[in-house]
Amino acid sequence: MDWGCFGHAQIGRARRTLNAFVLVLSWSRQIFLQFYLDQQMENFLRGHVAAFDAWQGLPKVILYDNLKSAVLERRGDAIRFNPTLLALAAHYRFEPRPVAIARGNEKGRVERSIQFIRSSFFAGRSWHDIDDLNAQARAWCQGVSAERRCPEDTRLTVREAFTQEQPHLLPLPDNPFPTEECVAVSAGKTPYVRFDLNDYSIPHIHVQRPLQVLASLTDVRICHGDDVIAQHPRSYGKEEQIEDPAHIETLVGWKSNARHHRGQDRLVQSVPSSIELLIQAGQRGHNLSTIVSALQRQLDDYGAGELEVAIQDALQRGAPHPNAVGIALERRREGRRQPPPIAVAVSPKARDLVVRHASLARYDQLSDTAETLIPDPEGEINDQ
Repeated sequence: MDWGCFGHAQIGRARRTLNAFVLVLSWSRQIFLQFYLDQQMENFLRGHVAAFDAWQGLPKVILYDNLKSAVLERRGDAIRFNPTLLALAAHYRFEPRPVAIARGNEKGRVERSIQFIRSSFFAGRSWHDIDDLNAQARAWCQGVSAERRCPEDTRLTVREAFTQEQPHLLPLPDNPFPTEECVAVSAGKTPYVRFDLNDYSIPHIHVQRPLQVLASLTDVRICHGDDVIAQHPRSYGKEEQIEDPAHIETLVGWKSNARHHRGQDRLVQSVPSSIELLIQAGQRGHNLSTIVSALQRQLDDYGAGELEVAIQDALQRGAPHPNAVGIALERRREGRRQPPPIAVAVSPKARDLVVRHASLARYDQLSDTAETLIPDPEGEINDQ
């Protein structure tokens, strides 16, 4: 087994490396070829699983170069294997065996196969995306590559040699080895999580929580504990936002309700009589959202004190509605011979603030204290 580097692939704004996972059977020279966008451990595992599935079996021994996915440390004959590779080998019951250092002849079969792939398959080939490239690679492995002569027995083609070799391969286990990427993530104040250069939407109720991403080559699942809270098609671009329309619709509805509740809370805190008006209006079947909006406008135009008096007047007349409140407000304004209120644009954040009047008794205490402090000619203060 070995990786081959085949330049880069431009996907949207992302420039990703194009890597070929190559596995070759030593006797028949049957090639398995699959392209990936990096050489991370998950793709290393996926290449093995896909090759074993394509061959419907696997060899008893697989030779590796000293890549980090296979060998973490080596001192002479002492080898520390990557534990994930050992887990894969235990699952499929094969022996991983690294080649000796500076012994290129031990992996000559796979290196020559990669050269053959470059000249026979990749050179001058056009493809739309990596899925298209891999589809062409599978067809090439079953076609052009399989029709060449087998070096171990030139009377046979690779296809014929593989037909003889395949029954001697180890059988597959009942279930494939898991190859999903598992990454811990966290959403900030916005309902998105960042994974592999892109942002994926989540339900807004899960913001600022520790979450987990489980990703395959095609899908991204976002989990909270054992629950899958979102699922998206995987993107290999860069700085893209992949959204579920249901997440956005729910968020918009929640924000609308939140604005309504903020306005209602401000109204209730500024004008206590509005509680009774809303209760009576609700009992009569009026639209409370419309009433709250109208009372908010009256609060902005006339102030909390005037609105409080006008609401009490409307309640006494048995008319719990903003129209009755507006009549009372206008009657009081005309009685004072004041001009009509002029609408002033106010920031929503400032409009939602509730300012409570502070008691002025503290200033009286400070004034009393100041009168008892008399400075003397030396600049010191004597307490009398």
